[in-house]
Amino acid sequence: MHDVFVLYNHPDRPQEFDAHYRDVHSPLVNELPKLREFTWGKPSEDDRSYYVVARLTYDSAADAAESMASPAGQKSVDDLANFAGAGVTVLNTTRAG
Repeated sequence: MHDVFVLYNHPDRPQEFDAHYRDVHSPLVNELPKLREFTWGKPSEDDRSYYVVARLTYDSAADAAESMASPAGQKSVDDLANFAGAGVTVLNTTRAG
């Protein structure tokens, strides 16, 4: 399995971020081909290094790359400019074992 973690920095306007992420961005992500699972949430109060953490799960790194290169993937990436102005960090991980 291969996971893509997207770590969102703290936005200037959290309520606008939340509404856009929930109502616009999440539905775009759910349209990604080959996506096995999509989950997201906010870190606990004890660890607020990031505002939101999302995990996209694929069968393989190749599936993740193909998914992100698709028209749906490009639409999802392009949408970041609409709400994630504080920046994001993307981590690709392959599960061991």
